[in-house]
Amino acid sequence: MKTIEDALKNNLFGLFYGNRILLPFNCWLLKVIIEDDILTDFSPASKSIYYNETESFTEIYFRQFRSLKEVVTKYESIKLIVVEKDKDIFDLNNHYKLVVHLEDEHKLTIEKTDEDILFIE
Repeated sequence: MKTIEDALKNNLFGLFYGNRILLPFNCWLLKVIIEDDILTDFSPASKSIYYNETESFTEIYFRQFRSLKEVVTKYESIKLIVVEKDKDIFDLNNHYKLVVHLEDEHKLTIEKTDEDILFIE
C-alpha cells in the first residue's frame, strides 16, 4: 500500500473519470473544496459526495456533477484535507492539505499546498 508521502515524493498521479477521482493511496477524508462547495459530510447518505477505499487506492465520487472536466477548469483545482490511514486523525500534524489538478488523458496530479495558497479552514 502506498502512502500519501510516497505519492508526493515520487510524483505519483491519480486518475479521474466522469465524476470520480482515484487517489493512489488510502486515506481518511476530512474536507473537500470544489468550486464554492466545502464538503465535510462523507456519510453514505450524502447527496454531494461518496468515497470508498480499496486495498490500494481511494476513490471519490462527486454526486452533484456529471463530469468533473466540465466543472473544474485547467485554472481551478480540487482541494482536499486528508490523513494517512494508519496515523492519528486527531493530531493536526498528520493532516495533509492537497491540491489535485485535472490534466489530459484522465490524469490527476497531486500536490501538497504551500503556505501561500489560500485554503479555507
